[in-house]
Amino acid sequence: MESAQEDLNDGASRPAAPPVGTGATLELLVHGVGGATPEHMLDDPRTVRVSGDDTAAVFRRADDVDAEHRPAGTQTRTGTGSATGGRPVPEAYVWCNLTSGNGARALWLLLLPFMVANLAHWMRPSAQDRPRTIRLYGLLVRLVGLSLTVLLVAAACDVALDLTAWQCAGTRACAERHTWLGFLSPTASAGGWWSRPGRRLALAALLPTALVGLLWYLSRRTWSAYESEQPLVREPDEDGARGALGRPGFWYGRRLVARLRGAHTAAGLLTVAAAVVQAAARHDREAGGPAALATLGRVLEAALVLGAVAVVAVVCRRGRSEKHLDREIDTSLVRHLPLGALVLLALTLVHACWERPGWHSDGRLPGDVAFAGIALAQGLLVIVLAVVAHQLYRSDPDPRTAMRGLAGPAVAMLACALGGVMSGGVSQRVADWVDGTRASLPGPPVVLTWQASVIPPLLVVLLLLACGQAWRTLRLARAERAVVEAEYAGEAKDPDRTRRIARTRATATLTDRGPLFVAAVSAVSLVLGIGALVGAMATDKTPGAAAQHTHPFVHGAADTAQALGSWLVGLGFILFVTLGRRAYKDASARRTVGVLWDVGTFWPRAAHPFAPPCYAERAVPDLSWRITTWTRTTGGRLVISGHSQGSVLAAAAAWQLPPAVRGKVALLTYGSPLERLYGRWFPAHFGPASLAALHDEVDCWRNLYRLTDPIGGPVHLPAGDGPQVDREPMRDPLAHARSDLHPLPAPVLGHSDYQADPAFDRERGDLLDRLRPGLPAQRPGAAR
Repeated sequence: MESAQEDLNDGASRPAAPPVGTGATLELLVHGVGGATPEHMLDDPRTVRVSGDDTAAVFRRADDVDAEHRPAGTQTRTGTGSATGGRPVPEAYVWCNLTSGNGARALWLLLLPFMVANLAHWMRPSAQDRPRTIRLYGLLVRLVGLSLTVLLVAAACDVALDLTAWQCAGTRACAERHTWLGFLSPTASAGGWWSRPGRRLALAALLPTALVGLLWYLSRRTWSAYESEQPLVREPDEDGARGALGRPGFWYGRRLVARLRGAHTAAGLLTVAAAVVQAAARHDREAGGPAALATLGRVLEAALVLGAVAVVAVVCRRGRSEKHLDREIDTSLVRHLPLGALVLLALTLVHACWERPGWHSDGRLPGDVAFAGIALAQGLLVIVLAVVAHQLYRSDPDPRTAMRGLAGPAVAMLACALGGVMSGGVSQRVADWVDGTRASLPGPPVVLTWQASVIPPLLVVLLLLACGQAWRTLRLARAERAVVEAEYAGEAKDPDRTRRIARTRATATLTDRGPLFVAAVSAVSLVLGIGALVGAMATDKTPGAAAQHTHPFVHGAADTAQALGSWLVGLGFILFVTLGRRAYKDASARRTVGVLWDVGTFWPRAAHPFAPPCYAERAVPDLSWRITTWTRTTGGRLVISGHSQGSVLAAAAAWQLPPAVRGKVALLTYGSPLERLYGRWFPAHFGPASLAALHDEVDCWRNLYRLTDPIGGPVHLPAGDGPQVDREPMRDPLAHARSDLHPLPAPVLGHSDYQADPAFDRERGDLLDRLRPGLPAQRPGAAR
């Protein structure tokens, strides 16, 4: 992007000097998911960065750098006119590098379950007069996030401590196949110092400890880069916007992220310590060893329990503070809690390294109970969260809300399922790698094997659901043909073309049926997960072994599900790692992965501090600062032109503006998911009341959409005292068949290239006419 632009100051940014009182008009373009270059957005190969850095910046055409300083009517090279001659100064805000910049961000794929859990926090239903229930909802989601951290670290402990150090290094055949484990093997090392089981565990514990340290480092680094951005400072009486997104501290969650980071880091370290100490303490109690070691083991276990209680207490503390800019950091808590957990971990490692004659490793480490406990806790949390969400929805029901307010619990269930699949995938692949096909090791915990075995029946349910939706889409496409023929009645008929247009429109409606898929996946995952947990705890055997003496069909189905599930889990994990590796090396693949983060990391980290950082905590302050400073220095007006996800950023920035500035701003949104996706899935922040308030407080708003667009749609707001917000659906394609005006087939544009439609320029011109200085732009009765 930077190499494509022409900078008039030898590569340095050239800030435009702010004029005083020119009354100019600015059009601020904000691109959508996937990113765009400033040259494409401004339709000019010569662009200049006027503000910002390599991560996010504002660009102008080279000929428009000082456009607002020119006399009215002066024309530029591109014929756009000056800002005071009736046409606006176009600027492009490019933010794609916030989500798909350097290769290291491909590693964010490993944080996917954390990101999904964080989304569940923001999906709570809107509610009336239920502050305690709202706080309870946030608390439950934070506890789900904490369980995911413990699950990830427990999976790392299973790989490093159980499968590698305990099982493989303690088994002669396995240690001989992996010579790098020779110094840990009692036989290969002839009873060397590191061959003692406790010392092997202590050494292997460094791997999950390093993982916790990496998560802490990434969270702290992104915390400094994203959450440290200062939002626009407003006086308390300037907070005229209604809705949470208009609160001064909404996009500044440093305090909560720092507090949660300390708690989750401590939880990860305590999980490693528990995995080490429970093996040593169990041996001390059973073998009748030295009383001092047994007593010390009990003391360490009690200290771990106290540490876990402290972590849960920190997570349960009050969540985000949004009504004001909270610049304080709980320094003592953020530092001392992880440090105390690290000291406790060091003591457990020393305790494990103590000489214990006659201690040999056999079987598995007692990890089944730990994984079963995590799965049980997650299931209970999701069920309670669903009850709380239902109570919130009942207080303020809205038929457009996805899944009647249960979207948050459903997504939280998906986060837990993702965490389970990733954990099981890692354990299964490592077990296959260290043991091969010899079956000389007990393998991963039975619970993980049961969880992998439920994947095939889950896929069968999804396949049936997909077939049903495909059939429904075909029927809708057939019904849509008559509508398409009526819209293009004056043009030549082309049956094949009609079918393609109707099929595209029908396929675009799949977005509106997304809640059905999420509900089905989460519900089936919950039921199958409960079955897997019960089966593992009741039999303590793998599904195939548990069904060995049953009917041949049942036994065959269990063996098939176990083998296929193990293969699918391993394949999924390999594909996941391959995608991350490709994204690390390939910029185009990284941009594709970045599309996922464009949608998933819009929201601040309120439930999980190790989730990928929220780019909007940089983008929204950028936009609000730019809009406010420009309107104050020029006295002019501004239109925010946002496409797709850019329209969401535009709306969020408008909510953050002071009322006096907001009254000088117009919104032009196209291909916008504001109501179709965000309004349905995040009703507490983008519901009808919030969007209606935004419509009242900005100068004017116009929304464009197509029936072939699977993302954008209408916002369903009444006209009020001004023009209608939603324009009638734009025609797509522009022509049905070949004609003198369109000798080649006009493409079906769907979600892209809204500017290619002549109606776009007309709608933008009408919107800008309302903003032109000297004309009455304020609507009667509009809130300011």
